[in-house]
Amino acid sequence: AGEAQCLSYTGCNFLRQRLVLATLSGRPLKIRKIRAKEEDPGLRDFEASFIRLIDKVTNGSRIEINQTGSTLYYQPGLLYGGSLEHDCSPSRGIGYYLESLLCLAPFMKHPLKIVLRGVTNDQVDPSVDVLKATALPLLKKFGIDGESLEIKINRRGMPPKGGGEILFTCPVRKVLQPIQFTDPGKIKRIRGTAYSVRVSPQMANRMVESARGILNKFLPDIYIYTDHMKGVSSGKSPGFGMCLTAETINGTILSAELASNPQGQGAAVLPEELGQNCAKLLLEEVYRGGCVDSTNQSLALLLMTLGQRDVSKVLLGPLSPYTIEFLRHLRSFFQIVFKIETKTPEEEHMGGEKVLMTCVGIGFCNLSKTIR
Repeated sequence: AGEAQCLSYTGCNFLRQRLVLATLSGRPLKIRKIRAKEEDPGLRDFEASFIRLIDKVTNGSRIEINQTGSTLYYQPGLLYGGSLEHDCSPSRGIGYYLESLLCLAPFMKHPLKIVLRGVTNDQVDPSVDVLKATALPLLKKFGIDGESLEIKINRRGMPPKGGGEILFTCPVRKVLQPIQFTDPGKIKRIRGTAYSVRVSPQMANRMVESARGILNKFLPDIYIYTDHMKGVSSGKSPGFGMCLTAETINGTILSAELASNPQGQGAAVLPEELGQNCAKLLLEEVYRGGCVDSTNQSLALLLMTLGQRDVSKVLLGPLSPYTIEFLRHLRSFFQIVFKIETKTPEEEHMGGEKVLMTCVGIGFCNLSKTIR
């Protein structure tokens, strides 16, 4: 690859986006001045762990990092897949790694089957529960489905020590289907999980009670599972939390979640407060609306970009800053621009402002998948 095609960036922001898009587009990438002005410059342990993970799922990638870790050169290899294991850094949740794997997994040479170990639920990254409830149905809309598409939680792990373990399997696809997903529909039911590890099982029941106190005013079909893990499967640190999803008649799934403060950090949280706040967060997400919730906006846009040369449309709630930067990156890596139309609440008769995103896919084809 000539030097001309090498994309250059500065700073540590959006490192995952850049590495994922470089891998899919096959364009080399150079990132300079990573935390150059800080006392401890360079890549953090969770970023180094992420780079190792990318190296594991690809074959023939070239990664060069200078001594201080402030400059990274990455020349992507082929996505290989297969059966793998990876120990994630406990300073970020497994969701940090899993979000990017969801983007890459359908385009591997061999179906991906990976065991990730670390923190399953924290306050920073989307938890494994939320990605299982929202991202997998989204992949199915693009034609990535089958029995082998699943996320299984073997053990839960809370920060700071983690100790959780999940299994993620995903089939490969040669091409993606374009989608027209513009009507979210009315909400028909709410499901959720209240989990508690290494604390009293009553914590989960108290969260469920307080969340139902708010949500029962809106609709009757609410079921929140309590998940209390004991012994080895409860990880190494105590904690509790909740993940709620609202499902509509058209298959849109919106989510919200909260977790307790890590052991030894911040004030103790009451389970009643946490349940109430989580229910309010879900209502806010419903107000923002759209056909894809705010955690998965960038995943939906990426799969639309990589679809066949046909028009895809999706209605989103207000774009998050992460998604806006993602659109800029899509333009740099794939030269693709979305048509963005804003829909006012009056037109849609509900919630906040919505954005209708339209694009024509680039016709991305999984070259390494053999045609049977």
